[in-house]
Formats: sequence, C-alpha cells, structure tokens
Amino acid sequence: MESVNKNYEHIWQTVLAIPVGKVSSYGQIADLAGLPGRARLVGRCMGYAPKEMKVPWYRVLRANGQLAFKAGSSSSLKQTGLLQEEGVAVIKNRVNMNEYRWQPGLDEMLFQLKF
Repeated sequence: MESVNKNYEHIWQTVLAIPVGKVSSYGQIADLAGLPGRARLVGRCMGYAPKEMKVPWYRVLRANGQLAFKAGSSSSLKQTGLLQEEGVAVIKNRVNMNEYRWQPGLDEMLFQLKF
C-alpha cells in the first residue's frame, strides 16, 4: 500500500505543476510522474486527492482532448466551467490539445516536482 500512496503523491504533485490555462492528458501525467503506461491509475487517483491539496483535476483530459465525463453531465459542466475560468476553450466537450497542452521543459520539471 505504501507504493500506491507514493505513486498517488507523485501523480498529484505532477498535476499541481500544470500551469493555469494549460491541460495535460492522463498518459502524459503518468509519464511525467515516473509511471509510464499507468494512465488509468492517474484517473483513478484524482478522486482520492486530499481536498486541502487543491489538485486541479480538471486540467487532466483524455489524450485527444476530450473530457472524461459524458457531455452535458454535471461533472462535465463543472470541468468545462473551471477550464473556461482559466481561459481554456472547451468546444463540444473537447479541448484543442495543440493549443492548450502543457509542454514542460526539463528545468520546469526539475524545480517544480518534489519527488
């Protein structure tokens, strides 16, 4: 269980590093957190993030830019609203990844991530 908690912590810290107005995919977060191929783990652990961490879960999307929630659902509307507040355009439950994808440099990763 300790490794699971450590993995979750790495994922949360990586998501916390996504700047306002940018998004990432579940797979990219898994890769950056040192957990390649564990995109589903990223999605699963978002719901377990301690509220006091204020992990911006809404900045993490499917690889094609689609929100993970069904269009029109309350969760989709909440995520859309949070992204739009940050200036991210959400059209038909999707974000243009070419425009809004977070592309961190090595220096950014070394100084921001705490693991």
